[in-house]
Amino acid sequence: METTQNSRHPAQWAESASLLPQAARDLPAGRHEFHGRRLMAHIQQDIQLGGSAMTATPARPKTCRLRLPRPVVVLPVMALAAVCALVAGVALDGGDARSGGVATGPALTTPVGVTTTKGLPQLLDQVSVAAGKETRSPVKPGQYVYIESEAANTFVKTVGNKSSLASFVLHRRQTWLSPDGTKGWLIDPTVNKNSEGETLSLPDEEGNTPKAGVGHPSYEFLAQLTTDPDELLELIYKETKGQGNTPDQQAFDTIGALLTESYPPAALYSALFKAAAKIPGVVMVNDAQDAIGRRGVAVARLDETSGARQEWIFDKKTHVFLGERTVQVKTFFEYGVAVKPGTVRYTSAITKRSIVDGMRQPPARNS
Repeated sequence: METTQNSRHPAQWAESASLLPQAARDLPAGRHEFHGRRLMAHIQQDIQLGGSAMTATPARPKTCRLRLPRPVVVLPVMALAAVCALVAGVALDGGDARSGGVATGPALTTPVGVTTTKGLPQLLDQVSVAAGKETRSPVKPGQYVYIESEAANTFVKTVGNKSSLASFVLHRRQTWLSPDGTKGWLIDPTVNKNSEGETLSLPDEEGNTPKAGVGHPSYEFLAQLTTDPDELLELIYKETKGQGNTPDQQAFDTIGALLTESYPPAALYSALFKAAAKIPGVVMVNDAQDAIGRRGVAVARLDETSGARQEWIFDKKTHVFLGERTVQVKTFFEYGVAVKPGTVRYTSAITKRSIVDGMRQPPARNS
C-alpha cells in the first residue's frame, strides 16, 4: 500500500507530526472537521503498512493524510496529529483525551455477510430509481444543508504498554454546510472540544479557500456535474488518479463519500449509483445493518490491501440509502494489534438530511 508518496484524496493535504507521541495531544479550537465513517476508514487505510510488517514493532512515524471534508477544510498541523492519533487507530494513554465524554467499550463486531454478484445490477437499478424519485429542493444562497447521523468507530487504544481494539459508543453527529462550501458548522462529541461545536467556515487559518472537487464537493459544485454515468465515472477516475490503493477502490470510496455528508441533486444522486455499477469488484451483501440497527441489503467492495469492505446499506423494500459501514473481512495487523474479520471499523446511519435557513438551526420537525 502506498502511504508516503501518493495521496488518497484531493489536494490541500497537511502533514502531521509523529503519530506515536508519549501522551495524547489536545486539539486546538478551530476547524477540526473530519468525515465520520469514511474519514476514520480512509485514515486507517492510509497509515497501515500492511501484512506482518506491523506485528512485531510499532510503525515508524508517518504522514497522516486526511480527506478534506465537505466543504473543504484545511486542518491545522497540530489538529491533524491529534485527529490522526485518535481517529485513525491510536488513542494513547487511555485514549479518551478528546472523546468529549463519549464512552468507549469493546470493539464493535458483526457477522461477515456473504457476498454475491447475482441480482446486483437489478439492485443498483432499483436504488438508482429510488434516488431519482427523491424530492430535493435546490439549496439557495444563505441556506444550509443539514445532515444528522449516528456513528461509531473502532480504533487501537493504548494504555501504558498494552494496546487493544476499542470503539466509541454510538453518538450523534451534526453538520451544517453552505451551498458554496465556504461556511459550515460541526457538532460531534468525539471531535469537538466545545460541546456547542466548531466552525467549518473558510478561508482557513492561512487564508486558503480550496477549490471544490469530487473528493471535497460543495452543493454548487455537485449541481453542475454531469449526470451521464459514464462521463461521471470518467471524471471521478480522472480527479482521483494516483490516490488510494487502486483506482477502482478509490472511485468506489469517492462515490460512497458523496452519499453521506453531501447533498447531491436527485438526478446526480441517481447517476452515482449507475456509475458505481460500472466499477469492477462491486458486490452485494444480502444482509447488512446500519448503526442504529436498521437491516437492509448492501452494495459493497473489498479493499484487498487493507482487507476492509466498504458497505452502502439500503432498505430492502424502498431501496432508500440508510447508512454505511466498514467491516474487516481479512485479518490485518495495526500497531501490533490484530484487526480480525467481523470487526466494524466504522458504522453510520443517516437520520436526517434537510435544508435549513441558518447556521446551527435545527430542521423543522416535519422536514
